[in-house]
Amino acid sequence: MLPSTDRMTLPVSDPPPPPPRGGAVAGDQRLMKGSTMTSRGAYAAVSYMSCAVMLVLFNKAALSSYSFPSANVITLFQMICSCCFLYVLRRWKLITFSSGDADNSTKFVSLQTLIHTSPLALTYLMYMLATMESVRGVNVPMYTTLRRTTVVFTMFVEFILVGQRYSRSVIGSVALIVFGAFVAGSRDLSFDSYGYSIVFLSNITTAIYLATISRIGKSSGLNSFGLMWCNGIMCLPVLLFWTFIRGDLRTTMTFPYLFAPGFLIVLLLSCMLAFLLNYSIFLNTTLNSAVTQTICGNLKDIFTIALGWMFFGGLPFDLLNVIGQILGFVGSGLYAYFKLFGR
Repeated sequence: MLPSTDRMTLPVSDPPPPPPRGGAVAGDQRLMKGSTMTSRGAYAAVSYMSCAVMLVLFNKAALSSYSFPSANVITLFQMICSCCFLYVLRRWKLITFSSGDADNSTKFVSLQTLIHTSPLALTYLMYMLATMESVRGVNVPMYTTLRRTTVVFTMFVEFILVGQRYSRSVIGSVALIVFGAFVAGSRDLSFDSYGYSIVFLSNITTAIYLATISRIGKSSGLNSFGLMWCNGIMCLPVLLFWTFIRGDLRTTMTFPYLFAPGFLIVLLLSCMLAFLLNYSIFLNTTLNSAVTQTICGNLKDIFTIALGWMFFGGLPFDLLNVIGQILGFVGSGLYAYFKLFGR
C-alpha cells in the first residue's frame, strides 16, 4: 500500500497564500480588494454552476415529470447517498477529511471536531427550512427577484465577521445584479409582508451559512470532504425525524413510480449530482469566498432558466424579465472579471 501522500486525491484546498509584502498597508489593501481567483478557484466556481444547473433539471424531472410528492424526501435520499459516498471513499483511502497532505488516523473525525463544526450544521438546517418555506410565500418572479439580493446580505455578513471590504468595481457589479433582479420581477411587485419577510430571512440564513463554511473551513482543520461529512451526519437524523413526523416517508411508500426504472435512474443521478454540488459549494466557498459563491448562484440561474424553458417549457415571454436577466448576467460577468484580475 502506497503512503497517502503518493495517492491521487481530489482537490480539497488551495495552498496558503504568501504573506503580504509591505506590512499592514499591503494587508489592508488585500482586505479591501479581496484576493484574486486562482485557476483552481475558477474550476471550483465553474463546477458548482454546472452541477447546480443539472441538479435542478433532474429534481424538476422527479418532482414534475414523475409528480413525486415530497421534495424533503429527495433531500433525505441525497444526504444519505452523500454520507455513503464519503464513507466508502474515506474507507478506501481515496480521500482524506483533514486539510493536511497525510491522514493516517483510524477515526473519521473526532468528537471535538464535530462540536467545533456544529454551527455549520445548525446554520445549514436554518438555511434549508427557511428556503423551503420561502418558496411558498411569494410567486416565482418575485421570489427570484428577492433571492438575488442574497449577495448584499452575504457582503454585509462577511464585513461583520471578518471586516471584509470591497472595491468600488465589485460593489458596482453587485448593484447591477440587484437592479437587474428588480427589473426582472417588476411586473410582480405585489407586497406580501409575510412572504417578503420569509424570503429575506432565507437570504440572511443563506449568507450566514456560506460565511460559516468559509470561517469554519479555515479553523477546523478539515477539507471540503470533512466538512461535508460533519454536516451530513449531524443533519441527517434531524431531517429523517422531520420527514417522519410530517408523514413524507409514509407518502413515499405509496408512490406508484417508486420502483419504476426511469424514476430510480433520475433519483440516482439526482443524488450523485447533489453530492458533487455540495462538494463544489464547500470547495468554491473555501477557495474563493462566500460572496463569490453567491454570485455564481446568480450566474447559473441564467442557464437554469434557459434549459428549463427548453426542456419543460411553460415560461411566457416577458421583455422586462429578459432585460433584467441580461443585466444580472452582465453584473455577474463583471464581478467574475474583477475577481479574476483583482480589480
